[in-house]
Amino acid sequence: QVQLVESGGGLVQAGGSLRLSCAASGRTFSIYRMDWFRQAPGKEREFVASINWSGASTRYANSVKGRFSISRDNAKNTVYLQMNSLKPEDTAVYYCKAGTSSSNYWGQGTQVTVSS
Repeated sequence: QVQLVESGGGLVQAGGSLRLSCAASGRTFSIYRMDWFRQAPGKEREFVASINWSGASTRYANSVKGRFSISRDNAKNTVYLQMNSLKPEDTAVYYCKAGTSSSNYWGQGTQVTVSS
């Protein structure tokens, strides 16, 4: 199976930047896509960004387009989420997800809090 460990969450003021990392281990050769999701208090978990492992094609939610950037380092089996121009509404628990042909794997989540 695949294990995911996130890091980089924390407190930041509005307009600031933060970079999240998600390191994958285990059967990483089977990963074809990695994603970021987030869930704010009292709200449903929502898609943020995704990246294909081989072709590096990306997709973003409209709410973060132009502000967030997803990237990956195949050698390190790590996906990153660079978050710029952060807004208070970006406050949420951020989760990374790895997709294989048979299963989806989730990280434990990391808290991002943006103060006004």
